Amino acid sequence: MKSFILLAILLLCISIAPTRSTTTADPHLPRPLILQFPSVDAEKEDLIMWCQSWRFAGEANKLAPWKSVPEDCAAYVKDYVTGKGYRFDLEIVATVTLAYARSFELADDGMDAWVFDIDETLLSNLPYYSDHGFGLEIFNEQEFDKWVDKASAPAIESSLKLYEEILGLGFKIFLLTGRSENKRSVTVENLKRAGFEDWEKLILREKHDHGKTATKYKSERRTEIASNGYRIVGNSGDQWSDLLGYSLSNRSFKLPNPMYFIP
Repeated sequence: MKSFILLAILLLCISIAPTRSTTTADPHLPRPLILQFPSVDAEKEDLIMWCQSWRFAGEANKLAPWKSVPEDCAAYVKDYVTGKGYRFDLEIVATVTLAYARSFELADDGMDAWVFDIDETLLSNLPYYSDHGFGLEIFNEQEFDKWVDKASAPAIESSLKLYEEILGLGFKIFLLTGRSENKRSVTVENLKRAGFEDWEKLILREKHDHGKTATKYKSERRTEIASNGYRIVGNSGDQWSDLLGYSLSNRSFKLPNPMYFIP
């Protein structure tokens, strides 16, 4: 059991060496409709184990790209994200992240930065996904935008505590989200309502960013941050596309998310 937990932590909390992404833009992005899993003919216990393996492979980025949660795993994913397991996994990632942040010796020039994704990293959209099968349904951008406009997504509690700690250590925080620029005001409202304050910059997709993969878009924006003299020490996100590409941080931290995949 200890070996399994350590392996899980290592897969979720990773150090990534800088490499340049070769991903190209695609007008059908951000969500591909590619990989679908067949129904599993198995007893309940075996099915749960199969779904655990599916989730673990997804967190290790071994399924990419995938379309939606396998139908047979819908109940498992619901139980996971609404239960203690998801909360414990989030808390472990936050604990390891904070330990690294505290161990880092910041320079005196105020240019050490930390990048955070927003959705499923700082803010939880579980109230939305509870009405949409917890990832079983194909993503509907119009429906999700209606949810975003409510500005009512709650904070992920462990992430809020981590955010406040990292801010208190002296890091400049950059919020880098795949949300569109026209959602700036409701995003700011939601963040502040959830308790997030004092970021250096909130970066959203502009018109010329649409059609780019998240990996390409976020790599370009991290390049801009670095070009302004900031050193990206840490990067936290729930998608591999938040963390991979180029202009990488010294260390990146993957939060769990079995509900959807963004390339």
